[in-house]
Amino acid sequence: MQFRTLRDINVRGKRVVVREDLNVPMKDGVVGDPTRIVAALETLRFLHEHGARTIVLAHLGRPDGTVVPAMSLRPVAIDLSKRLGIDVAFAGDCIGPIAQTAIAGMSDGDIVLLENVRFHAEEERNDEAFATALASLGDLYINDAFGTAHRAHASTEGIARHLPSAAGFLMEAELKALGALTRAPQTPFVCAIGGAKVKDKIGVFTALLDKVSAFVIGGGMANTFLAAQGVDVGSSLKDADLGPATEIIALAKSKNVPLHLPTDAVVSSAFNADDEAATVALGDVGSRMILDIGPATAAAYADVLRTAKTIVFNGPMGVFEKAPYRNGTQTIGMAIAEATAHGATTVVGGGDAAAAAHELGFAAKMTHVSTGGGATLEFLEGKTLPGVAALERSAATSGAKA
Repeated sequence: MQFRTLRDINVRGKRVVVREDLNVPMKDGVVGDPTRIVAALETLRFLHEHGARTIVLAHLGRPDGTVVPAMSLRPVAIDLSKRLGIDVAFAGDCIGPIAQTAIAGMSDGDIVLLENVRFHAEEERNDEAFATALASLGDLYINDAFGTAHRAHASTEGIARHLPSAAGFLMEAELKALGALTRAPQTPFVCAIGGAKVKDKIGVFTALLDKVSAFVIGGGMANTFLAAQGVDVGSSLKDADLGPATEIIALAKSKNVPLHLPTDAVVSSAFNADDEAATVALGDVGSRMILDIGPATAAAYADVLRTAKTIVFNGPMGVFEKAPYRNGTQTIGMAIAEATAHGATTVVGGGDAAAAAHELGFAAKMTHVSTGGGATLEFLEGKTLPGVAALERSAATSGAKA
């Protein structure tokens, strides 16, 4: 990948349009989880300190092209102001007179956050006129929103056709960390993969089978793999179609890549019957549901992970949000942390995996925690991300500097 970064451009006195991923959970009108805001601070602070006039584009939720007051970015501007220690202005639209007036009054070092780009239906359609209107607000474009880079939207792809473009520090870090996994990772390379469904991660399995030394599998997808091998998983969550799991098992066998599956499990009669949680061997699940890998499985997975030189953690092993079912994820998380301390490159693959890493306290012990969900998966699958391709195209057509 060849793209420019903030280090390659002079931003002083320039109007710099920055796409950030500020799609954070809101609770009672305030930011609930600031993880994505914190991830954006390095780029925004750099632009402030280097005298840019920073114009931030972002989205919140899925308003489907209409103005939804509960999805306004105004509370995010307040949160950003507190974290940056400066006044981050807010404009009630991302194009037109309101945005233009806010930008006209800026001085070097100022930051303004524009209203939710998805309040305009043209954003998700990557409408050319809308992209042109966004581009007219600035002199340079910085894409720092890896979490939306898999979307060909006006603020992620279209705008880059009109302005000299570069990657922000978060985008750069994501591409560096994930790129290392897809090029020449050190071996043993182990993927700890969980989550609900096999069908959602077929592409990841297929792409990584040519690179990994082994998979350790948990979550609902482990139930699907077990069921595909004839194991009775009771009322556990699993894919209705076992075909994809069967195909992956056969493909892994042909490539001599072990798919480690649970030998014991933590079960209960119902999702909310936490007082009935019990550890059983797989043959004793009965009519109950599996909600976590068992301790013997977790210990075996940890042994595999501790010896790895490269690790991707791409999904929790169980319902980690509930105390009786978090041991599996906690155990493998700490094993990955140990491997990191001994020099392994370890990447947490966004979404639920990142949430688990933060909640259970091992995120800071990883080499990199991705802010992307779908973008991370698509990158690992080897797909072209439109937002990244736009940066590469801009670098190729405009030279190394801007």
